[in-house]
Amino acid sequence: MDTEQRLQEAQQFWDKEADSFDEEPDHGLRDPIVRQAWINLLANSLPSPPASVLDIGCGTGSLTLLLAGLHYEVTGIDLSKAMIARARAKLKAAGYSIPFSVMDAFNPDLSPQQFDVIVCRHLLWAWPEPALALQRWSEMLVSGGRLLLIEGYWDTGGGLRPQQIVDALPSTFVTVTVKNLSGQAELRGREVADERYIVVADQC
Repeated sequence: MDTEQRLQEAQQFWDKEADSFDEEPDHGLRDPIVRQAWINLLANSLPSPPASVLDIGCGTGSLTLLLAGLHYEVTGIDLSKAMIARARAKLKAAGYSIPFSVMDAFNPDLSPQQFDVIVCRHLLWAWPEPALALQRWSEMLVSGGRLLLIEGYWDTGGGLRPQQIVDALPSTFVTVTVKNLSGQAELRGREVADERYIVVADQC
């Protein structure tokens, strides 16, 4: 399958998922306990605002909304037009004017050295060559920029192990921390049996 076909199929799949996407507790973040858990995770993993943040693969904008509420200058991109439409509506309803774009998250058409932080949740595992995506993302960070990669290895056999991500990071990331999230049921809205974690990587 070539890249263009892969992107078209992915876009069609996530367009269909957009209507029901927020029904999952850790997608819509409607439950106040789940929402607060994600606020705490982001606040404890990000540099202090003000800072510019790119939410890569932002989906319906749930994390984008939290980032805006934490006073970051945030931009959201996603391959799905339907997801972006929902994200725009969600942020507008909350009173935020946030730039959103329909764009391939793995090769975004964005200027280099533009963001202080890039946040990506449950997306990197779906790319056959994660090292290439991480290299491209690193180029969009300013000197000293930070990557927040929220990923997992699921009981279905899909996903990435933490060390796979650490090994795929460009050499420009000099400080890398992995935090286990598996035991934090409040982030998912229920207990999980699979592996969940966050990689925080700082670039020189």
